[in-house]
Amino acid sequence: MNKLLLSAMLILLSCLAVKAQTTDIQIQVVSENEAVIGANIYLESDKKSAVTDAEGKVHFSNISNGKQNVIITFLGFETLKKVIQIPGQTVFVFHLEPNENELEEVVLQTSRTSRTVKKIPTRIEFIDGEELEEKATMNPTNISMVLRESTGIQMQQTSLSSGNSNIKIQGLDGRYTQLLRDGFPLYSGFSSGLSIMQIPPLDLKQFEIIKGSSSTLYGGGAIAGLVNMVSKTPDEEPDLDIMLTQTHALGSTANVFYSKRNEKFGTALYGSAHYQKAYDPEDDDFSNLPQTKSISFNPKFFYYPSEKTTFWLGVNATYDDRIGGDMTKIKSQQNGIHQYTEDNVSKRLSSQAVYKTQLDSLSNFNIKNSISYFDRSLQVPDFNFSGKQINTFTEVSYERANAKTDWILGANVYSVNFDEADKAALQRDQKELTYGLFANSIFDISENWILETGLRTDYNSDWGFFPLPRISLLYKNENGFSSRIGGGLGYKIPDIFTEEAESINFENVLGIDKDNLKAERSYGVNYDFNYQTRLGEIGFSANQLFYVTAIQNALLLNSSGTNFKFENASEIILSKGAETNIKFNYKDFKWFLNYAFIDARLHYLAGNPQKPLTPKHNVGSVIMYESEAWRIGFETYYTGQQLLSNGTKTTDFTTMGFLLMRNFKCGALFTNFENFTDRRQSRFSPLVLPTHDRPVFPEIYAPTDGFIFSVGIIIKPFGNKEH
Repeated sequence: MNKLLLSAMLILLSCLAVKAQTTDIQIQVVSENEAVIGANIYLESDKKSAVTDAEGKVHFSNISNGKQNVIITFLGFETLKKVIQIPGQTVFVFHLEPNENELEEVVLQTSRTSRTVKKIPTRIEFIDGEELEEKATMNPTNISMVLRESTGIQMQQTSLSSGNSNIKIQGLDGRYTQLLRDGFPLYSGFSSGLSIMQIPPLDLKQFEIIKGSSSTLYGGGAIAGLVNMVSKTPDEEPDLDIMLTQTHALGSTANVFYSKRNEKFGTALYGSAHYQKAYDPEDDDFSNLPQTKSISFNPKFFYYPSEKTTFWLGVNATYDDRIGGDMTKIKSQQNGIHQYTEDNVSKRLSSQAVYKTQLDSLSNFNIKNSISYFDRSLQVPDFNFSGKQINTFTEVSYERANAKTDWILGANVYSVNFDEADKAALQRDQKELTYGLFANSIFDISENWILETGLRTDYNSDWGFFPLPRISLLYKNENGFSSRIGGGLGYKIPDIFTEEAESINFENVLGIDKDNLKAERSYGVNYDFNYQTRLGEIGFSANQLFYVTAIQNALLLNSSGTNFKFENASEIILSKGAETNIKFNYKDFKWFLNYAFIDARLHYLAGNPQKPLTPKHNVGSVIMYESEAWRIGFETYYTGQQLLSNGTKTTDFTTMGFLLMRNFKCGALFTNFENFTDRRQSRFSPLVLPTHDRPVFPEIYAPTDGFIFSVGIIIKPFGNKEH
């Protein structure tokens, strides 16, 4: 019996000894036969983690026998989960697949190359379709929400009555930012503050933003930067999106997008309709949102004669009627002191035609043309400003890309013809014709260094030649660090459609004096650095930007007797500052933090004061939870003090928003609480000053509409492909 007991104990001890044995192992991580440096490897059972070395390898000692769950993560790649058996083999090789949703794999059209983000020396910010859909649920009528919540970008409302807004990048006025759609210049001149308000977002698949001078590739007007909106294109699988939205402020919006292609032909159809009742949250008898009726239709037709060639033709038609001001007059008729309204009626018709063909395995040839017609009437008591504007744009370009060098050579011609109504007392017609030649190259100096250089020369018969060089340099390494530095020149031909002129409805504003005015010119430099890594299961990335832009001969609007006259500033406008963007992501959670410091100084005024309506400090925080079923977001934005034109300091303020979306197989339901703390300018200072029949509207520095609650539905009959 004792012998049996002793034998049993020896067997038990042997089993325990085997169980307690440990093993040393090696794990290597590769992607496309190359070592992945800096990948995080986590052994779940033993709670051990390590980061791969220069050969993509990790050595683990004293690993417990049995099954081990291995989790491998690296920014830009799909998370890999594997089960290994210990003891067994001691060397493991795992392959990571790139995450196609990560920014590094995105090809940006604004660069005019086929390179991905991480291989472009020019700093380009990217907003993808998923984020565009989120912003569309917050504001389905136009793209202002998309731009307003980007770091360093401010949407400056110029009129309480019409809701007109301009985009300001890094503190510089809207006329210094060029808007593009699929590479075509958009809505300059007479459109002014209506431009942003007449671009709905549902048929856009991505935004690309360049801050700083971008005139080399895209010509005049891109002094502060450019925004290129890229449209959705048809796939072989049909796509149908229907979005219906209703706000508590009595705004109703419907958007419909459909696309489909076959071997030879494709179609993309987009329609949008919006109706907004005049909205007065203060009950002061003046509207904070104008009564608006807007409809837009945008069909596109694609032809694919071969795998190498694409031709597409698009047409955009928009009708927009908005009237704001005295609520009594809007609802009924002029009566006693109820006299003031501002009525904007605009009609737009534009065409786009693009031909692209691949000449050989390395080169492409492109031709594009657009014609835009814009008819606008602006009516206020005792004054009407109306006219028609026709813009044309034609470009021919040749692109060539080999293993280390990308080239693009091109020529374009751009015309503007503004014709003010014949009955106007001041005839401010303007015609411009500008020719441009440009060349741009991107050269891989080595694995770590990439150089981009470019040169454009524009010629305008009235304003002369504008040579526009630019240069950018990118450094990147395998440890998640990269840095870019770049600079260039820019210019802007004067016209009467400035923010200052629009704020007084262009009344008594004299035309452009070509004999005594000079074109505005600029020079600027950007420097930024990026770092991305993983902290265990938490992804981390940071981008820090520093910039400076100077504008010479800035166009000013000064009083001249009973009129207003344009003059050039005697000294520069200097805008310098910094932007910080930080992102954390953990499983289905993302946290975005941003900060913008803007120091925009008017050196032509005594003491070099800060530019009016330009907050020095802006801070933002967005927390998102995104799963296949739910999308939940909470955002907070702080806007610092600003100076008004009279030198008065404004109140700083914080706005908050909350989005809740439930995804289904064939669509989604959503609700949005925008600015739910109801921060609006009327809580800090009056929006309207007496008298009632001849009101005075102070400058706008804060939201005017306050809290907006909206609900909506997205219908996707062919399936919710994004999720």
